[in-house]
Amino acid sequence: METERAEFSISELAREFDVTPRAIRFYEDPGLLAPRRDGQRRIYSPRDRTRLKLTLRGKRLGLTLSEIRDLIDMYEPGRDERPQLERFLAVLQSHKSILVQQREDIEAQLSEIQAFEKKVRKQLKR
Repeated sequence: METERAEFSISELAREFDVTPRAIRFYEDPGLLAPRRDGQRRIYSPRDRTRLKLTLRGKRLGLTLSEIRDLIDMYEPGRDERPQLERFLAVLQSHKSILVQQREDIEAQLSEIQAFEKKVRKQLKR
């Protein structure tokens, strides 16, 4: 039976999650990760590892660091997770509506470009 490790180095986490150490350090600034220090060395806890995993998942979904931090900070083991899930759903719905609007805007722009291309090609044939 494998026991959970008590600590991780920045290079171990970078390798595991296929990110750069610089990216991991970047997530410390807004308070997403809080490693302890041993001189210059950063030592990450299992909690930091989980928070990094959730941060990267949130980034893949297109969430801002602030949204990710708010969602992660709501979670406490043993507590009712319903408020966190409801907040997560609201954030996802908001983000989805923004993406849908962006897609509609892009489609409209592509249609305009096609119309102008058609006009220009017609003028070039004269």
